[in-house]
Amino acid sequence: MLLYLWRCCSAVRELFSGCFSWMTYRLVSRINELIFSIPEESDDLEQCQRPFSKNDHPAVAKTNSLAFSENHQPGLPNEEADPILYEPHLMETVGQGSASLIARMRPGVVLKYPRYMWWHAEAMGNHPFVQDVKRSFEVEEKILDLLGTHPRIIRYVCPKVQRLNVLICLSCSYIGVSDEPRGLLLGEASEGNLQTYIDQYYHDVDLPLRLKWCFQAAEAVHYIHEKGVIHSDLRPENFLLHSDSNGKLDLLLCDFGGSTSGDVDGGHLPDPGFFNPSRPWVSTEAVDIFSLGSIFYTVMTGHWPYKSPGPFKSMAEKYDYEEMVDDLFSRQQYPPVDYIVCGSLIQGCWTERYNDVGALIQDLTCLSAEMR
Repeated sequence: MLLYLWRCCSAVRELFSGCFSWMTYRLVSRINELIFSIPEESDDLEQCQRPFSKNDHPAVAKTNSLAFSENHQPGLPNEEADPILYEPHLMETVGQGSASLIARMRPGVVLKYPRYMWWHAEAMGNHPFVQDVKRSFEVEEKILDLLGTHPRIIRYVCPKVQRLNVLICLSCSYIGVSDEPRGLLLGEASEGNLQTYIDQYYHDVDLPLRLKWCFQAAEAVHYIHEKGVIHSDLRPENFLLHSDSNGKLDLLLCDFGGSTSGDVDGGHLPDPGFFNPSRPWVSTEAVDIFSLGSIFYTVMTGHWPYKSPGPFKSMAEKYDYEEMVDDLFSRQQYPPVDYIVCGSLIQGCWTERYNDVGALIQDLTCLSAEMR
């Protein structure tokens, strides 16, 4: 009799537990629907985080300038319809760009997912901007597969490993391609990107740490060049900062959607201030080395070449800067660097004194040894 009563109580308890779980799931789902159904206000400054530069491949730059000018009105006859936004129900967005957003999936892991869908026929997969977003994700996946694991590269795992259902364990350190929600699973950097950190804490960063960041940036680029990869979009936003076991900040290179390697071509070139417009508009190792000079300059001074510290206040200010710095760089007029500790190295990157990043690392090593 007691056994019968115990079984009845257990059944009732399981029934209530199941009902409660279902109601909780429905409530969370409804909250997500309400949150993500709220329209976002258009913000001109939001685009300053990363609109595609005029130094991108001409076809890419043209497509994306059109994308940013769209009002998202219903398509008229004989006109291309607007692309369909991809809006998975993810609670916490921690970053965004023109082609993608980044959401935290679990502690230490983020999902980089596209703004627009291309994998459904009704999603306007032939729209030029959608095709560029698709190419960016396909290129980044291929490049990350090629690069593998390295302490200076953002954490990622080959999809072949992910297909073994390793991701079932939430505490597992393996990450890679996500099918639903769609995107790339990457390691989260604890301190965000280098540009934001410099804008906020530049005066708190001592010289040894700045030199360390320059060395690590060069180390990352040297590694990808050895793997046959050219990043083609080096700037402080594409370096992340992560605390090591001792609380010291290390650099990680990320965002390979515009990179090139053999037949894989993301079609991008660096932003003005990180690119020499007098050289051919082709991705080469020299392009990355020139960008490293401007990255070193930013790390050491707290601002881009010929720019005041802090983010742009408007798109007009950004465009004015681009025109000004491209004009100066095209005439080989660079900011004075004599007062900067690694000024000669910066000048060497800008003036093509370095044929490869290995030689730059050697000079950085010697400079660091002299500073001790």
